[in-house]
Amino acid sequence: MAPTCGSRGAGQARTIKLNNGMEIPVLGLGTWGSLGDQGTEAVFNAVQVGYRLIDCAPIYQNEPCIGSAIRSILENKVVKREELFIISKLWNTFHRPDLVEEAICMSLNDLKLDYLDSYLIHWPMAYSEGESLIPRDACGKIKFSNVDYVDTWKAMENLVKLGLTKSIGLSNFNKEQIERILDISTVRPVIHQIECHPYLTQHKMMEYCQKNKIVVISYSPLGAPARPWALGDEQRLLDDKMLEKLSVKYNKTPAQILIRYQIQRGNVVIPKSVTKERIISNFDVFEWSLEEEDAKELDSMNQNKRFITLFK
Repeated sequence: MAPTCGSRGAGQARTIKLNNGMEIPVLGLGTWGSLGDQGTEAVFNAVQVGYRLIDCAPIYQNEPCIGSAIRSILENKVVKREELFIISKLWNTFHRPDLVEEAICMSLNDLKLDYLDSYLIHWPMAYSEGESLIPRDACGKIKFSNVDYVDTWKAMENLVKLGLTKSIGLSNFNKEQIERILDISTVRPVIHQIECHPYLTQHKMMEYCQKNKIVVISYSPLGAPARPWALGDEQRLLDDKMLEKLSVKYNKTPAQILIRYQIQRGNVVIPKSVTKERIISNFDVFEWSLEEEDAKELDSMNQNKRFITLFK
């Protein structure tokens, strides 16, 4: 069953209904790599443009500057708190059940909020607990914890009961891992956030999530062009000839084509930008649509290629 779309404002559907009755905007701002004053300004500009979904995570190490923007937005009455949908994520070193509430409270403090709209388990694997976000042994290898994410999920459910978040969800899980959560959950995951773009179309995962009434959020929808580990001779998604052809046909940027592609698939999409002009441009995706054959051409570009991998 596909997610039910709601409407907000003029034009095409701007929200998707979650399985708990909440609505999430179909387009949001990703904040990975948005640091300091630049990150604060990006979030403030985005909300002024019309973005209502802001995607955050403590591992991005910028939640305090995002929080400065949110405080300014609310104090200046740009929007009301209930008009925003703020997501953060539980980092790998806080999977132990007794640390989960502490973790969300740290994010709430940094973001200057009383509650989140959704809180996700960022990755299904737990790292060794401690001060370092990326704990390594003497040989430089990641130190893992033996915490089972099923136990973590039970602690996540308690956050909803405490009113610290309105919903909970997952990120970067596979089908079997999601099934383990669904088997024991009393509060169902509303969201699954995954890397998704034409080089990694995620058709099977999308079908599975739709069947289980879990909304997919597509991160790195533009192919993560700004990631520092990109190889110099790598084929950039934004430079693909298919995107160039469609950009000419629709008189839209490659980024707009990629964002519109995800929205038409029924996914929420969270492109990242700190440039005001691009933030504005990326929002211009509601008053036009891709023809069915062009969406299929984008589907055909799948290479099962991931741009984002976990720390090793």
